[in-house]
Amino acid sequence: MIGLTKSLGKELATSGVTCNAIAPAAVRTAIFDQMTQEHIDFMQSKIPMGRFGTVDEIASMACWLASDEASFTTGFCFDQSGGRATA
Repeated sequence: MIGLTKSLGKELATSGVTCNAIAPAAVRTAIFDQMTQEHIDFMQSKIPMGRFGTVDEIASMACWLASDEASFTTGFCFDQSGGRATA
């Protein structure tokens, strides 16, 4: 997906269409109800910020990318992993 995002970002750069991606880590949703606490704790231990993302945090990024404020941003993958990608 990252390669496709970068490729489309470059290919569409002069068209007025932007292409970006969001790469979230685990986000607390209802699916957590189906997991054991042990599994949840293990997943959380891999996130340097020590917490899961929220649906609102991911939605805020998507809204910003869809706004005019992001009109000069294309071909980028936004990491929303609480620092997990740094490990």
